Amino acid sequence: MTFAASEHSSARRQRTKGIVILSVGLILVAVIVAAGAAAGYRVNMTASEPLGLWRIRPLERRVAVGDLVFICPPEADSFAEARARGYLRRGLCQTGDAPLIKMVIATEGQRIEIGADVRIDGLRIPETGIVVMDGKGRPLHGDAGGVVPAGTVFLYSPFSASWDSRYFGPIPASGILGLAQEVLTYAP
Repeated sequence: MTFAASEHSSARRQRTKGIVILSVGLILVAVIVAAGAAAGYRVNMTASEPLGLWRIRPLERRVAVGDLVFICPPEADSFAEARARGYLRRGLCQTGDAPLIKMVIATEGQRIEIGADVRIDGLRIPETGIVVMDGKGRPLHGDAGGVVPAGTVFLYSPFSASWDSRYFGPIPASGILGLAQEVLTYAP
C-alpha cells in the first residue's frame, strides 16, 4: 500500500466514523424528543408565554378561570387565516398545528365586551388592549363579544401581540390538552 493510498483510506475511515457519530447523535436526539413529547413536554417558541420547556399536566377537573392551558386550535375560518399568516406553528394537534398556551379568562355563561379593551361581566381586564394591525401591517379584527357559549372558553395572554380570543373568540374547551406547567423557561 502506498502512502497516498494509506492516507486516502485513513481519511475515508475518519469520514465514516464522523457520519456514524453524527447519525447516532441525531437518532438519540430524535428518541429524546419523542420520549419528551410522549411524556407531555413541549417547547414554546412564541412570545405569548415564556420561551422554553413546558409540560402538559392532566386537568382532572372542570376548566376554571385563571387556568393556564395547552389547547389545540379548532378548524375554523379565523384559524385558517392564522395558518395562512404564519401565526401558528406546526404540531401534533388534529389540525396539524402546535397547541397554544393561553390563560382561560372566561367560561360558559360569562359576558364578554370588547372595545378598546376587554371586559368580562363588566370588569375591565388589564393588558387587553386591542391591536388593529399585526406586525406586518395586516388588519386584525376583534371578536364581537357576547356570552361565552356552553362548552367553550375565552383565552388570553398578557403579551400585547398575542393572538387570542380577543381576535378569534371563544373556542371549544374540548381542545384542552391539560394545564401548562413551566419547566425551564426564559421570559425575554
